[in-house]
Amino acid sequence: MTNLMPFLLSYYSIEIVKKIYSKYGIEPMNALRKFLLSQTYQMLADEKLEMWDFSPAGIFDMWENEQITGDPGNSLYLRRDEYV
Repeated sequence: MTNLMPFLLSYYSIEIVKKIYSKYGIEPMNALRKFLLSQTYQMLADEKLEMWDFSPAGIFDMWENEQITGDPGNSLYLRRDEYV
């Protein structure tokens, strides 16, 4: 893990928790738990995937798609198909 990764993971976690709380009203600690246990977070934490190129809105969209469909890969940010 690079020296920058803890900072990046913390930044994204804070931003995503804010979005989860704002949209779904899930208390911050529960929102954080849901995010940290998600496949989206695991992808974000994998340095090889370089997910920090995505905005917090993009990461949130991936998380939201994972919650709805079970697969963060269904996010338009990852599919990059004709709808983007």
